[in-house]
Amino acid sequence: MDFQYTEEQRMIRDMVRDFAEAEIAPKAEEVDQSGRFPEETFAQMGPLGILGLPISEEYGGAGADTISYALAVEEIGKACGGTGLSYAASVSLGAGPLDSFGTKAQKEEYLVPIVKGEALGSFGLTEPNAGSDAGGTKTTATLQGDRYVINGEKCWITNATYAKAVIITAVSGKKANGDNKISAFIVPTDAEGFKITRPYDKMGVRASDTTELVLTDVEVPEENILGDPDKGFGQFLHTLDGGRISIGALALGIAEGAYQKALAYAHERKQFGAPIGKFQAIQFKLADMAMEIDLARTMVHKAAWLKDQKKRFKKEAAFAKLYASEMSTRVCNQALQIHGGSGYMREYGIERMLRDTKLMEIGEGTSEIQRMVISREIGCP
Repeated sequence: MDFQYTEEQRMIRDMVRDFAEAEIAPKAEEVDQSGRFPEETFAQMGPLGILGLPISEEYGGAGADTISYALAVEEIGKACGGTGLSYAASVSLGAGPLDSFGTKAQKEEYLVPIVKGEALGSFGLTEPNAGSDAGGTKTTATLQGDRYVINGEKCWITNATYAKAVIITAVSGKKANGDNKISAFIVPTDAEGFKITRPYDKMGVRASDTTELVLTDVEVPEENILGDPDKGFGQFLHTLDGGRISIGALALGIAEGAYQKALAYAHERKQFGAPIGKFQAIQFKLADMAMEIDLARTMVHKAAWLKDQKKRFKKEAAFAKLYASEMSTRVCNQALQIHGGSGYMREYGIERMLRDTKLMEIGEGTSEIQRMVISREIGCP
C-alpha cells in the first residue's frame, strides 16, 4: 500500500485548492445568504479542466483517476459546500453515466458541453414517493412508434436549471417476472412539456441549484435511451455507488474547513489569560476532529482506488459516504462549540458549514440506506 499521492494527483489538488481559495471561498457567504447559484464560478471551471477531471480525454476530459477527482471535490467543498454539491453532481451523476454508458453520438452531444463548462450535468432519480425506495419509480416512458413519451415528476434534482439535458429514470415496461423495467433517458431541458421550477428554500447548500421537474407528454427519440434499456436500474445503482465517493469527499472537505477554522480560533481566542487551545477540553476536541477526518479520507480514497482498479467498491463506497458524512456533522458541531457564541454568528462561517454538511447524511442515500447496503454486502440474512 502506498498512501502518497502521485505527482499528477498533487498537481490537481493544488490547482483546485488555489482556484477554490481565490474564486469560491470569498463569495461562499454571499451565495449562501442569497441562495444564488454562482454561474460565473462554473464558467471558470470549464477552461481549467475541473469539470471534466475523470472524463476520458477523447471527449475533452482530463482522464484523471477517481482519487484526483475526490481531492478536487474535497478542496471545493472546503471552500463552499453548496458549490461543491453542484460540482460533484455535475461530474459524478450527470457526466458519469454519459461517460460510462453513452454512445459516441450521445457523448459528443451531451457530455462534451458539460466538460467544457457550457452546461452542467444533472440526474433525475428522486420522486415525491420514490426516494430511498428508488425501485418505486412512478415516472413512465411509453414507446409510441420511434419515440418515448415520458410522464412524471422528479424532486430535489441538482443542476437542472443549468443543464442541456437531464438523465431521467422511468418505468419503460415489464420484465418477464412482472417487475417494472426501469430505463434511463436523456431528456433535453428545452423539450416541450418539460417544466423546471425552484420551489425550495433550503436549510443549507443554498448555492446549489435544486429543482423540481414535471414531465407532461415529453417526447424523446428512441436513441435517447442511455445504455441498455433493460439494465437502467443497475446502471443508476452503479452511478450512485460512484456518487457516494463524491459525497464522502465533499463531507470530508466541509469537515476539513471547519476543523481548520477551529484550530486557528483555538490559537487566537484567549480566556483566563491563555489561548483556549491550551485547555485540555479544547485539545481533545481538536485531536478527535483531526483523527476522524484522516480516517474518513483514508476510506474515501480506498473506495476511489478500488473504483479505479475496476474492482468491486459498493461496500467501501457506502462505508466512505456513511462515515464521512456523519463524521463531518460531528466535526462541524464541535468546531461551532469551540467558537462558542462566535460560532453561532454568520460571520465566522461555521454555522453555514454545519447547515451544509447535514445534507451529506441524506443525499445519495441516507445513512440508514447506507447501513442497509452494508448489511447486504457483508452477508446479513
